[in-house]
Amino acid sequence: MTATTRGPSEPASTGPGSSDLAPTGPARSGTAPSGPVPPAPAGALAPFRHTVFAVLWAATVFGTVGTFMRDVASQWIVSGLTPSPAAVAMIQAAGTLPIFLLAIPAGVLSDILDRRRFLIAVQAGLALVSLSLATLAGLGAMTVSNLVLLTFLGGIGAALVMPTWQAIVPELVPRAELKSAVALNSLGFNISRAIGPAMGGLILSVAGAAATYGADVVTYLIVIAALLWWRRPAKEADDLGEHFGGAMRAGLRYALASRAMHRVLWRAALFFAFGSAVWALLPLVARVQLGGGPGFYGVMLGSLGAGAIAGAVVMPRLRARLGQDGLVLAATVLAGLAAAVLGLARVEALALAATFLLGGAWIAVVVTLNAATQAILPNWVRGRGLAVYLTVFNGAMAAGALTWGVVAEVFGIDMTLLAAALCLVALGPLTFRAKLPQGEADLTPSGHWPEPAISDRVEHDRGPVSIMVTYRVDPGDRDAFLDAAAALAETRRAGGASSWSIAEDTADPSVLVETFVVPSWAEHLRQHKRVSQADAEIQARLQAFHRGAEPPTVVHLLALSTGSRRRANAARHHRRGGR
Repeated sequence: MTATTRGPSEPASTGPGSSDLAPTGPARSGTAPSGPVPPAPAGALAPFRHTVFAVLWAATVFGTVGTFMRDVASQWIVSGLTPSPAAVAMIQAAGTLPIFLLAIPAGVLSDILDRRRFLIAVQAGLALVSLSLATLAGLGAMTVSNLVLLTFLGGIGAALVMPTWQAIVPELVPRAELKSAVALNSLGFNISRAIGPAMGGLILSVAGAAATYGADVVTYLIVIAALLWWRRPAKEADDLGEHFGGAMRAGLRYALASRAMHRVLWRAALFFAFGSAVWALLPLVARVQLGGGPGFYGVMLGSLGAGAIAGAVVMPRLRARLGQDGLVLAATVLAGLAAAVLGLARVEALALAATFLLGGAWIAVVVTLNAATQAILPNWVRGRGLAVYLTVFNGAMAAGALTWGVVAEVFGIDMTLLAAALCLVALGPLTFRAKLPQGEADLTPSGHWPEPAISDRVEHDRGPVSIMVTYRVDPGDRDAFLDAAAALAETRRAGGASSWSIAEDTADPSVLVETFVVPSWAEHLRQHKRVSQADAEIQARLQAFHRGAEPPTVVHLLALSTGSRRRANAARHHRRGGR
């Protein structure tokens, strides 16, 4: 399965002793600050009431249909140019490897560029890729090498736009309708997956590959027209706006610090690495094992899409009964059984039944993992966090496709699919113990940090900044305090801290000092905007151990360069009457 390139799949006054890092008011007594009342759930079709969402949704359904038509043509052509399973799998890898390499930079770009113009530019480039494919196919000049190259270029385009498509959804609908909009985008993708391969196989068998690629070019023009029609409001200027390098580092720091995200990522890596075998070898199953033509291959992919739609319909009931971890376990085992049937099938009807079941299982795992990722990401890092997830997703798919292609060269298609099936069936129970995060924490900004006290204006690029928070804790509470501090350490690092530590005062062991370092003053000011209600609750639990009439004291230390020290010393010398 190659990735689609179209379609969207969220001050107080201070004094010298004040704390800008601990809750004030109600949170000081151990309760989180109150937030806005959650809006009532929106109807499933409510987002269609918004014209911009409806137009872009329809356009992206057309566009994704074209993507699947292009993929059918490419996979069928390469299976005819060479019988090598490794070469066929290379097409799969060429489409997904760029997403593995570029998804994180693309996530950063989606946050710092005008998203509408960025999407238009990349869509135009992708249209040129499909036009080149159509030209080569029409001239009979298609080779494995230029097909892989152009597929790779298409993968670059997909890598660039995927995070951006997801990031614009909150701009198109109110917050109360966001979940419904995401669900409709998923439905649109699966409608395209059900229709696109069948249409691609039909056009391919009737009019040839050039016409199939040409139809894909038309769908790109539809998407571009919809984006040109959309008048996106201009982005407001932000003094704390991030630059590319800093934004990327902040996103990576968050992904490295979040333990909840780690669980999602490694489970995704394992499932997609083994599940990629079916997607990589499916063209050869249709052509070699079953003796089918391009029309039948399109029907097989259409069966996958139909299974995904059916899976999306029954998934809410299954999730309510099994829970998200139980659902992923059942879907992983079902995917393994479907892969085994495809490895053994020599009858077309049996293969279609297997692909239908595979589609339902696949969508259950993909949607559950994606939803778990969305649930643990605060809005400020959502695009970059999703880009990290996409990197793991597509990296596992690309590496898996290449590996399974080489295995099939040695052991054959049927034995390779059986091996992948065995791995999937074993994987479900093995990973079941590592529970997926529920995403119940309130990640909305709390706004409970007061502005830091400063004696003079501080340039945003000054840094690094060391923040020291001093607590006084009874010796009997120390162990409990340190346990609470471990949870705080994760939130500090995820929020932008490059390092974190806690130490005791040798003169008074009841004095414990938390220190964390932030790359720049601007990054610390961004922390003030990022700190969430869930962070406030953790900080309140920690501060409950503090003994003293005043809250924990906070000190901000700015690093000085050699030149800064000389200038500071000269200024002090001048004030004292020196020469």
